[in-house]
Parts: sequence; structure tokens; C-alpha cells
Amino acid sequence: MPLYEYQCTACNHHFELRQKFSDEPAKICPSCGGEVQKLISSAAFSLKGGGWYSEGYSSSATNAAPACPSGGSCAGCPSAAAA
Repeated sequence: MPLYEYQCTACNHHFELRQKFSDEPAKICPSCGGEVQKLISSAAFSLKGGGWYSEGYSSSATNAAPACPSGGSCAGCPSAAAA
């Protein structure tokens, strides 16, 4: 879900809300009850879990090709291309 930033026009309270694309924009400040406006901010996202970084890009990942179950005899096997 996207993270949206809002600022109250009455008390200048700045806050963030996680909302679905289909949700209506916030209209009321949680601090004072005043009117809020949506701010334009840079896009942000977070990657959760082990995922692609720890498996493919971290320094602890090994660069060795996985062993071929057919002993390198299949056409698409990396070990067959190296031979």
C-alpha cells in the first residue's frame, strides 16, 4: 500500500497514512480536527523479507552456479555452456 503525506492547514501537523489507491484522501487532522491537504513527496517503498537482495546482491551470496541434476548434459545448463 502506498504511503501518503498530509499536513494540517490549521496546526501544521505533518503525518503519514498508508492507504489503498481506492481509499478517499484524508480530510481531517488527527491532532486538531482541522482541514488537511495532501503533500507531494518523493516516492517511497520498502522491501520486506529476505528476498532478492540477500539472495542475489549481498556480499554473503555465493556466485557459484547451482549443480546440474543431469551432470551438465542438458542444453540450457550453465555448466554445459562453460564446457
